[in-house]
Amino acid sequence: MADQTKIDETTRVELEAAAFRRLVEHLRARTDVQNIDLMNLAGFCRNCLSGWYQDAAADKGIPLEKLEAREIVYGMPFDEWKAKYQTEATPEQKAAFAESHKAAGH
Repeated sequence: MADQTKIDETTRVELEAAAFRRLVEHLRARTDVQNIDLMNLAGFCRNCLSGWYQDAAADKGIPLEKLEAREIVYGMPFDEWKAKYQTEATPEQKAAFAESHKAAGH
């Protein structure tokens, strides 16, 4: 394992940014994976990621609307992504979502 103390701050940020870009690229390519699936398995989804991006922008004093942040993550306007790729959640997906939120204390 790399000694993290040898990674300077600028390099660390660059590595984290590269990992973020790769995650976003991966999610854009996997349009078959629905947000509810991500929420059920990982506890976050594309919308969460765009919200975190929006929060980071706000921390830097950069105004960014929710739909602007979603377009950054989705690679297209959110409504366009929903029309092209979003499917209706199945009863099983909805039940798993409700159960995972109950277990997480939501």
